Amino acid sequence: MTLPAQLAMLRPADTAGLPPYELDTACLPATDHAALLAEFAHHRGVPLAWPAQPLISPRELLALLAPLREAGADSAFALGQLLLPGHYGLASQALLQAGSLVDMLQGLTRHAGRLTPLLTPRLLVDDDELILVWTDACGLPPGLRGFVVDLHMSAVTSLCAWRAGRRLPWRFSFDRTAPRDRAQHAVHLGTALHFGCQVDAMRLPLADAQQAWPAAPGLAAAALARQADPQALRRGLLADMADRLLRDPAQPPSLEALAAGYGQSPATFKRRLARHGTHYQAEVDRLRAHVAVYLLGPRGQGRDTVAQALGYFDGANFRRSFKRWTGLAPGAWAAG
Repeated sequence: MTLPAQLAMLRPADTAGLPPYELDTACLPATDHAALLAEFAHHRGVPLAWPAQPLISPRELLALLAPLREAGADSAFALGQLLLPGHYGLASQALLQAGSLVDMLQGLTRHAGRLTPLLTPRLLVDDDELILVWTDACGLPPGLRGFVVDLHMSAVTSLCAWRAGRRLPWRFSFDRTAPRDRAQHAVHLGTALHFGCQVDAMRLPLADAQQAWPAAPGLAAAALARQADPQALRRGLLADMADRLLRDPAQPPSLEALAAGYGQSPATFKRRLARHGTHYQAEVDRLRAHVAVYLLGPRGQGRDTVAQALGYFDGANFRRSFKRWTGLAPGAWAAG
């Protein structure tokens, strides 16, 4: 598969022309994820106020989620086991009706706005394995990111195990240092855990991902394809920005061009990104780092090929940039 084809897999086919949601966009029904958090908090004895409004923002959802870190060492993983398929309308039904793991994850990535509004999964399928990469939808507080990532990885792991009728041999990569105690990760995810990887991702042999599942025939996927639930196709601002950068990582649009694409001045767009805890160059670097890590690691591409794919025609400049992104030289990463 060519590099452009691989990068195209990481972008959504259609977003129904909807504007991206932001941290303070009231777009999430309180009866969806907020209701799940409130019920979990009740059972764990954690006080949690029910939202006053029928629609809440991602920032409000994060505020509800934060206290649950104190609900037990297993709280992220136990909550993740309840997250999917969830009770989120057609999108949840489509997950239950998928005929294989690949089909289900394709539905998950396409309808992340409804199913996983805090993190946007991106799916890569090559000749040997499947890779699910978790990326920011609209920004996460650094202190909460690990908890949210663990929750989502647990959600996919448990849902796939349930549908497959067995635990699958996932391998996990985390963009953070290893915790002192990995016991909960090992119990709920398995022992194939790799920290300090510069990317939050799950990998599975393709043979395990393509096995047919007993499918319950239904109309949910067809209804979603007709845009019966447009909200499910919405993207968070940072996910939408990454989609635009992925069109050509070698020559990403400038800040000015991106701002114009959103109908804003560069100064206004800078302030918009700052509200989400980031800035233009940080998002360009993050996107390029993810692509480089994927190409050098699972794909085994040569350093010169990767450098050119990212617009570096001077190998020394690429090495310096890669070390700034990851803390390692490209050769050390590829060897690892």
